Amino acid sequence: MSSTINGGISFWYAQDGVPAPREPLPGDATADVCIVGGGYTGLWTAYYLKKAVPFLNITVLEAKFCGYGASGRNGGWLYNGIAGRDRYAKLHGHEAAVRLQRAMNDTVDEVVRVAAEEKIDADIHQGGVLEVAYTPAQLSRLRDYHSVEIAFGETDRVLRGARETAERVRVTGAVGSTWTPHGARLHPVKLVKGLAAAVEALGVTIHESTPVTEIKPKHATTPYGTVRAPYILRCTEGFTAGIKGAHRTWLPMNSSMIATEPLPAALWDTIGWNGRETLGDMAHAYMYAQRTADDRIALGGRGVPYRFGSKTDNDGRTQAATIEALREILVRFFPTTAGVRIDHAWSGVLGVPRDWCATVTLDRATGLGWAGGYVGSGVATTNLAARTLRDLIQQDSGQSGPTELTTLPWVNHKVRKWEPEPLRWLGVHGMYAAYRTADRRESTARTTTTHGIARAADRISGR
Repeated sequence: MSSTINGGISFWYAQDGVPAPREPLPGDATADVCIVGGGYTGLWTAYYLKKAVPFLNITVLEAKFCGYGASGRNGGWLYNGIAGRDRYAKLHGHEAAVRLQRAMNDTVDEVVRVAAEEKIDADIHQGGVLEVAYTPAQLSRLRDYHSVEIAFGETDRVLRGARETAERVRVTGAVGSTWTPHGARLHPVKLVKGLAAAVEALGVTIHESTPVTEIKPKHATTPYGTVRAPYILRCTEGFTAGIKGAHRTWLPMNSSMIATEPLPAALWDTIGWNGRETLGDMAHAYMYAQRTADDRIALGGRGVPYRFGSKTDNDGRTQAATIEALREILVRFFPTTAGVRIDHAWSGVLGVPRDWCATVTLDRATGLGWAGGYVGSGVATTNLAARTLRDLIQQDSGQSGPTELTTLPWVNHKVRKWEPEPLRWLGVHGMYAAYRTADRRESTARTTTTHGIARAADRISGR
C-alpha cells in the first residue's frame, strides 16, 4: 500500500502525462457557440459542430484543463449502456427506447471510426463487454437483464454458463455471464487529449483555467470576462453543482479506481481474459474493470458515494478504506492477484439526475443547452449527446429539419431537482449502505431472489 500513488488526478495521467496548459480567457469575448466544459461532451460537441458548419466561431471554456474531470478518470469502458432507457420506454413507448438503444450501439463504432480518422491512438480494443454473476440472486438478475437487452433489439448478445464464462475470464465462482459485442476498452486520457487536439486543429478556441461561475441566456460569466454567444451549452457533468443556480440539478456521485502493476504472463495464464473484454458484475454495488494495453488490471467501484453539499474531490485523492475495498474485490475475482502491487488509486465524480436518466436539451427560447447525467455510462454516451446537440442547434438555426437524433426520447427530458441537504447526503449514503448489505446477504444465501433491501433502495432512490 505504501507504494501506491493516491490521487494525482488518475493513473491515466500518471501514465500519459498532464497536458501543457492552454491560455485562460483574456477578457470579454463573443462567439457563435460557447461550450462550458472541456470533457468528452464539450469536445465532441465542438468537433461535430465545427465539422458540420466550418465557419462557426466556437469557444470552449474549461475550469482546469481538458479531461480533468470524469473524462480523464473513468474506467475506459466504451460501451452501449445508457442511463434511463427503461424509464424512457415507459414514458415514450418501447419502440422509442429501442431507437435510443440502437443509436447507442452505433455510437461505439462511431467513436472507434473517428479515433481512427483523426489518428487518435487511444489503446482501443473492441473485445465487447462481459458481465458476470457469482451468486444465485445475481444469476437470476443476469438472466433477466439479458432477456431485457434482447427485447430492446440487441440480438447479438450472448448468454454463457459457468464453463463458457471461465473460457473467457476465470472469475472465481462465476456461474454465468452475458456478453455484448457493442463495447471496447480504451485509454481515457489518450482519447481526450487526441480529441482536444483534433478540435483545435479544426479552428475551435479552447480556454483552460477558466471556471464559469454563472450561465445566463447568451452569457457565460468567468473571473476573466464574459463570453457572449447565441448558444451557451453546459457540458459540465459531475461539476454542474459548482455553477450558480445549478447546485441541485445533478448530484456529483463519486466513483473510485485502482490500477495494479503490470502482471506477468504466468499470472495472466491463471486469469485468462485474452479477449480483453471490459468486465463487470451483477452486484448492486457493482464493479467495473479492464485489462489495460500494458497488462494491468484497472478496477473501479463505489467508495464514498457522495460528499456533503455536492462537494467534489481534491485531484482524485481516495480514502485508504476505499482502496482496500477495491483490492478485496480484485482478489475476490482473481485470488492469484493477492500479492500484486497496487500502483495507483484515484477517484472522480459523475453526474446523476434525480430520476437517473441521461438527457440532452436545447431551449429554443433562450439558446441554453446542456447534456449529461450519464450515471457512469458517459464514455460513449457523450458522443451521442454531442451529435444530438449539433443537430438541435442546426435545426434551431434553420439549417436542417428534425433528424433521427433530435427525435430520440431523451431529448428535452425534464426532471425535478435533488432534495436539499442534509436529505441528499442521508439518502445517497443510506441507498449505498442498503446495496452493500443486500450484496453481503445475497452472497451467503441460496435464494435466487434479489434481496428486499435492494428492491426497497431502488424504489426510494427513483432508479
